[in-house]
Amino acid sequence: MVWLWVALGSALGGMARYGVGLLTVAWWGTPFPWGTLLINIFGSFVIVFFGTLTAAFGPFPAPSDLRTFVMVGLCGGFTTFSSFSQQTLELIRGEALGAAAAYVGLSVGLGLLAAAAGYLLAVRIAGGAG
Repeated sequence: MVWLWVALGSALGGMARYGVGLLTVAWWGTPFPWGTLLINIFGSFVIVFFGTLTAAFGPFPAPSDLRTFVMVGLCGGFTTFSSFSQQTLELIRGEALGAAAAYVGLSVGLGLLAAAAGYLLAVRIAGGAG
């Protein structure tokens, strides 16, 4: 059943991401990725806010299915940046500052390298158009 909650949350989060993206382009145009920035910031807030309030020993403990629906499904479909932010914060809260810095650096650096590699491979496959 948990897979169904993840799927439903992911679908709703993805639709919300698409809608926010459309709205921000309509409002501000495309010279800067405002939609993605807002989505990532809001998703980071929601995953930690909800997760903190609904933890087993939090003020409003929630069933694991609900937490999975919101934190993995909804936030994951809306933005994976929210999980990255939560995990980085957990490392910092656990005083693993070196690990947090490494995680941030590796995630951003290797993510950009992987994106560049994907682009270059796609351009090569497409015969150099790009």
